[in-house]
This record gives sequence, structure tokens and C-alpha cells, in this order.
Amino acid sequence: MSKVRAQEVPTVEIPYIRLQAERGAFVTLLKNKNLRGCIGYIKGVKPLFKSIQELAEFAAFFDPRFEPLDEAELSEIVIEISVLSPLRKINSIKKIKVRRHGLFIRLGSAQGLLLPQVAVKHNWDRETFLQHVCLKADLPREAWQDPKAEIMTFEAQVFIEQPREDELV
Repeated sequence: MSKVRAQEVPTVEIPYIRLQAERGAFVTLLKNKNLRGCIGYIKGVKPLFKSIQELAEFAAFFDPRFEPLDEAELSEIVIEISVLSPLRKINSIKKIKVRRHGLFIRLGSAQGLLLPQVAVKHNWDRETFLQHVCLKADLPREAWQDPKAEIMTFEAQVFIEQPREDELV
């Protein structure tokens, strides 16, 4: 979070080939276990390590739902990184596995996405998850039933920042 402290972003050497792959990813900022910012790319647009650096900055400063993050909040922020599998179009909602899949819906020009962990956090069933992804897309709750609606699933590998030893004292 160098940018929050008005410091230069460090240059990082990436020894792992997997971090150079182009993958969809989201960076979520949590403050006291509540959402404080979340921005992502549904599909890979650049190497994963670059996407994550960029998305962390976007989540901190440009999520339109929140004021920009300030330095006083840093000690309360937990960073969660979700690396996405490719989207898979489904033809039956029975293929949705809540707790495992995230959802993406597109209907006309509206689209919305919810990460798998959102349904877990709220203990949603399949239909509730579908309704909420519709709401996220600014569509009516039942829009997932429209024959023109495209519903896609994906999985996410989630990494959650753990507190450092010196922060546990």
C-alpha cells in the first residue's frame, strides 16, 4: 500500500511463471471484516502480478462505492486476492455449486459478477445467489430466468493476508 503512504511502488522480481500468466483476478479490501473496496478483471488482460498491483490500487482509491483509503486505515485493512478460472457458460442452474462457484450474468448491456466467497459469507442458497448477482448487475431479482440471460460460473483461488508477527502483540 505504498501509494496510500505516498511512497514509490517497489519494483518486484517475479520468479514464478504462474504469476506471469494472464488471469482474471479481484482484489478485495476488508476493514473489520466489512467490504472496503473491491475491483477486478473478469478475464486476464495482463500478467497476474501486474493485475494484482493495479487492482490493489484501484480497490483502495477508485471503487466508486467508497472514499479513497487513507493511511490511518491501513492497520485495519485485510487484503484478499481472488484468482479466477475462465468463465464457463451454463445451460442449467443445477450446474451451479454454491460455495465453489462464483457467478457472472449478462443480459443485454447489463452485467454483474459475485465471487464465490460472497455466497459463503451470507450463507445463500443457489436461487438467492442468482438473485443477488442480478441485483449486482442492476437487473430485477428474477432476471436470471430470462431466456436471453447468459449465466456463467467460475472458480476462484483465494489468498487472504495474514497478520504479521509484530502485529499480533
